[in-house]
Amino acid sequence: MRTAAFVTSPASGITATAAIQKLPVERLPFTVRVVDDPSSLGKAVRLRQTAYGRHVPELARQLHQPEPHDFAPGVAVLLAESKLDGEPLGTMRIQTNIHAPLWLEQSVTLPEYLQQSTLAEATRLGVMPGSAGRLAKTAIFKAYYLYCVRQQIDYMAIAGRSPLDRQYLALLFHDVFPERGFIPMRHAGNIPHRVLAFEVATARKRWQEAGHPLFQFVFGTHHPDIRIDVGPGTRATGRRGAELPVPAAPTW
Repeated sequence: MRTAAFVTSPASGITATAAIQKLPVERLPFTVRVVDDPSSLGKAVRLRQTAYGRHVPELARQLHQPEPHDFAPGVAVLLAESKLDGEPLGTMRIQTNIHAPLWLEQSVTLPEYLQQSTLAEATRLGVMPGSAGRLAKTAIFKAYYLYCVRQQIDYMAIAGRSPLDRQYLALLFHDVFPERGFIPMRHAGNIPHRVLAFEVATARKRWQEAGHPLFQFVFGTHHPDIRIDVGPGTRATGRRGAELPVPAAPTW
């Protein structure tokens, strides 16, 4: 069992609250938060099915209701909602390996360096089409990153089908199995996916050195509308050798 902490990490570019307050503030036309009630989860599920229906209709037919993974310990479902009318604009599910192996580990055996690390896999990404959905996707990625920083996650992990794998390569994820290419994923209808990972602690340095176009959005701007607060956690002893708070499963 692995563990994580609700802390900030200077190495990842997210410093203390006082430093964050010095950043320019940008308001978004939507909020991004962790789902904490059945109604919000319902919005995420409906958007998830709609988004998958555009590209993977055979899988979308199975996504008409919440999945068991939505309620599992160590899992958070993110939801972007319009401030104007409350409509969902984007969603993503994050699963850590604190309590159980990642979903993608049904299909691959990860290298030793990842097996010995705390990981957070993003699945079930879905956004509305158009400019609102594109901005929501960018904000959801930032929320995913901030969530990983707060949980002391070592690596973000993704199984990306073509051509979506390219957007993660553009975010400086690296190919975990470059010699294998695309690998059928059991949790995605055996559609071939590329397994990608992103080291959290070096993110700021790598993005800054690369002159990444999203550097200012992620590291140089405070977005109060991106909220990653989670409920009280349980305690567990893990790889880091200390008892630290981890996210609890929803009680609803």
